[in-house]
Parts: sequence; C-alpha cells; structure tokens
Amino acid sequence: MSAAASGASPTPVARAESRVTEARTAYRQELEQLRLQVELMGVRVDQNLERMRTVLASGDPREAERALGADDEIDAMQVSLTERCYDLLAREQPVASDLRLIVSVVRITAELERVGDLALRVVKLAPDHPLLRRSPEIFDLLETLADLAVEHYRQALRAFATQSAEVAREVAGGSPEVTHLTDRLVGEVHRLGGEDAVAVAVKAMAAGQALSRIDDHATVLGARLRYLFTGDPDHLAAEVR
Repeated sequence: MSAAASGASPTPVARAESRVTEARTAYRQELEQLRLQVELMGVRVDQNLERMRTVLASGDPREAERALGADDEIDAMQVSLTERCYDLLAREQPVASDLRLIVSVVRITAELERVGDLALRVVKLAPDHPLLRRSPEIFDLLETLADLAVEHYRQALRAFATQSAEVAREVAGGSPEVTHLTDRLVGEVHRLGGEDAVAVAVKAMAAGQALSRIDDHATVLGARLRYLFTGDPDHLAAEVR
C-alpha cells in the first residue's frame, strides 16, 4: 500500500523526488516559452523584411521610419533572450537536448538580429529610390534578390516552427540562384554609363550585398537548425561563413 493510500506522510525521499519532478516540469515549460519567444522574434524580423521590400519598391519614407523603429524592438528581444539563456544555464544542468536548444537560441537570435540589421541597410536607401530606378535592369535584379532572400528566410522560420529536419536541410543547402543574380548585378553595374553611374553603382551594390547576406544568414540558420534537431555536430561546420 502506498503512503498516500495509507494516509501516511510521504517519506523524505518521496518528497525530494516530487520536488525534482516539479522543478523539471517547470524547467521544460520555460524552455518551451523560450522557443516560442524565439519564434516571435523571427516573425518581427520577417515583418521588417516585408517593410524592406516595400521601401525598395516604392521608396516610401513612412515605411522606412516604421522599419527603423521596429528594429529597436528586435534588438531588445535579442538581448532579453540571450540573458534568459544564460539564466537557464546557470539554474539547472540541462540534458543534452535542452542544452542544444539553449545554446542554439543564443546563436539563432544573433542571426535574426543580423538579418534585421541588413534589412535596415536597404531601408536606409529610401532617399535613393529615384536614383536606383534609373537603371531598370539593376532595379529588377534587386527586387528579385529581395524576393528570394525573404523567401529563403521564411523557409528557415518554417523549419523552426515545425521542427522539421527535412526543411532545415533544404534551407542549409543555400540558394544558387541568389549567387547567380548577384553575379548578374555586378555585371550590370560594370555596364553603367552616364554622369550618375558611380552613384547608382554604389547604392546598387550596397543593396545587393545586403540582400545576398540576408540569404547567407538564412542558410546559416538552416545549418544550426539541423544541428538542433539531429544533434549531429557535423552540421555546425556549415555555420562558418
């Protein structure tokens, strides 16, 4: 007969085991909250990427201001989540899978923050929108690059949200088309002529490089997620870029 059934008080060992179980359950709940907050940060970055595309297409200064303001929230989330990871590491000795999550969150949030910063590089070109529109070929390439980079990033978000190792593998494979379009952009820049050629070239390359780097960071996120989902450290080598 158990202590509960007999009316007897739980033994010290039983009380200790109960406390450990309760602490472990609470810790797991905190880890789930951490994962959800990372997902929310990813959505905030995605929203700014959409603002970036709007600014690139229209030069809308109001949308540019909204993007600049939203980036402050993204930065604050990255700091808060990093501090929370350190606190979780200090309070418990997590098992291997939990440790992978916490350490990965530190890296993932850094990547998300960097994507946000790169989006702002494009946003800050809003005053130069008329200048970029003077070369239709270059402008079309920049818009296509933006579409591809944003879609690649969103694929990384889907991998995280669905915990899909298969989607993460696809993301980690990179975007050959982005590399091809970046090379084409360089070629178009070299062909520029006229008195505005230098100014257009500088702004176009600034935007193109930022968009290409956003795509690169999406690839890094895919590699980190493969490690998080599988525990295979070989995937970490793809993060070195």
